[in-house]
Amino acid sequence: MDARLAQVAAATGFEWDAGNATKHWTKHTVAQPECEQVFFNAPLVVATDAAHSTAEARYFALGQTDAGRRLLGVFTLRGSQLRVISARPMSRREREVYAHAQAEEE
Repeated sequence: MDARLAQVAAATGFEWDAGNATKHWTKHTVAQPECEQVFFNAPLVVATDAAHSTAEARYFALGQTDAGRRLLGVFTLRGSQLRVISARPMSRREREVYAHAQAEEE
């Protein structure tokens, strides 16, 4: 298992900021439970977000909800908690990367 995926798998829960939860819904119509579902469904593609990792390590995840909605989530790990910073529908290019990961998994 990739080290980043192992860190995500070891997380024990989610830490939410009330302002971010509202922001996800207002800007992208992504509900908090949808953000969480992404981390439980396969495949989950996780990569380092080096460009935005100045104060703490940030990552992005490509995944899908239980309903099959494909989302990108930006998050950080705070102890054993996943803190979602941003969530939105995947772009066309991100959907292509995710489709490739799905094909590899099958």
